[in-house]
Amino acid sequence: MRKHLTYILFLGFSLLGAQNKETEKSAYEQNWTLLEKENEALEFDADIRLSDAEKALDKKLLALRKQFVSEAEKQKIPLYNRSFNEIKPLIENSKLFKVMQTMPKGGLLHTHSGGVTDMKWVIATARKYKECYVFDQQDNKDYISGQLAFFENGKVPKGFVSLDKKLTSDPGFEKELLDLLLLKRDSLCAYTDYWIEFEKRFTRINLLLPYRPFFKEYYLKGFRDLAKDKVQHVEIRYIFDELYDFQHGKYPLKTSITDLKDIVKEVRKSDPQFSLKLIYSSFKFLDPEAIEKQLETAFQLKKEFPDMISGFDLVADEAAGHSINSFRKNWTALNDLTKKYGVGMPLFLHAGESNSVFNKNILDIALLNNQRIGHGLNLIYFPKTMELIKKQNKLVEVSPISNQILGYVSDLRNHPARVLLSNGIQCSINSDDPSVYGYEGLSYDFWMAFVYWELDVKALKKLVFNSIDYSSLNENEKKKAVDYLNKEWNDFVQKANF
Repeated sequence: MRKHLTYILFLGFSLLGAQNKETEKSAYEQNWTLLEKENEALEFDADIRLSDAEKALDKKLLALRKQFVSEAEKQKIPLYNRSFNEIKPLIENSKLFKVMQTMPKGGLLHTHSGGVTDMKWVIATARKYKECYVFDQQDNKDYISGQLAFFENGKVPKGFVSLDKKLTSDPGFEKELLDLLLLKRDSLCAYTDYWIEFEKRFTRINLLLPYRPFFKEYYLKGFRDLAKDKVQHVEIRYIFDELYDFQHGKYPLKTSITDLKDIVKEVRKSDPQFSLKLIYSSFKFLDPEAIEKQLETAFQLKKEFPDMISGFDLVADEAAGHSINSFRKNWTALNDLTKKYGVGMPLFLHAGESNSVFNKNILDIALLNNQRIGHGLNLIYFPKTMELIKKQNKLVEVSPISNQILGYVSDLRNHPARVLLSNGIQCSINSDDPSVYGYEGLSYDFWMAFVYWELDVKALKKLVFNSIDYSSLNENEKKKAVDYLNKEWNDFVQKANF
């Protein structure tokens, strides 16, 4: 009897112990699931609910990504240690890229004049003009090697030769020139300063763009390429310069705007939804007095063209230029300028395009009427500011490929945007200066973000719609743009599932 009692007691304690362990395990799993849901609730796309068709597409895209990564591993391709330029052919041959090309992108909110149109096209088109020349000597104080320009006959500076004749007599020069116009991450190891090389690319074409006949061709080509890549709205950080030709000389500053409006009308013949806004841009290396004059000009243009000029920005290397805070007297004067001209001038400032905690431009963003933030890479180092920007519902314009090529993020899996998205900071995907980096459109940037940041369809949808929701379209324009985007998105989902 005692023996049986011992067995019963032992068995009872064993069952009780197992039950307690099961209860502990269940509590742990419940807490784990709760914690997972709490984290998900903080993410930037927490409000998105997918339809059954979108869920099916999600599974398809995740499978395509897995297939691509697995194939790269089989071929021993170090995918995460390669730059965009090195894997560009792999991207173009992937099934995932074909899908990305058909996906509506919404708006491109961050790109620059001079960085819009394919450089191969630039060379081919420029050579058609007999008045186009190229500087084929070593850099001097006035010009740099590979610099392109238009000159009247008899007024060609020393060192410049006819572009067409140079390309005809020296077939290998086209590749040399293209290398001087493109900035590739895998060739930057020989450069001591990324930004010096980067800015040289713009210097090489900055005498081309003000020539009015070329200007018109350049933007028509660039806008058509964007529309073809399913971009319906574009906002350019635009550096204003007087257009000219050799028959009339210089044109008023506003001619750029009227010409661009005409170009948009032309694009709309095939893509009726296409729209454009210009963000008047000046430079961080100028002093406050110079920026005061630039702001005055920006307000004058916005008063005349309120449907085209949407705001103001300062561009150029943040490490070399003045801080945003050093222009605080200019920002203080915005209210007086608004009263004077009867129009507002929102700011769309570049801030935090840096890896340094000593760059504190991002602090100003939460204190200014700054609608969107260009790049915002080091925002994650300032948690209180990040909290404020989330509360103020401001958008960060993220440019994955640009950030890698300029050396801010080598392995895109470590891009700061992943932290921003997880913490509920709204973002959009942008290309910045694609022509300088050797590509067109937005599909490449979306591909890189989707693969390296392990995104899903919910995230893609939010990023796409953010680009219209946070655009500077007016309320009526925005409603039409969202209606169009909804239709395009639903069509895309249906077609991509087959």
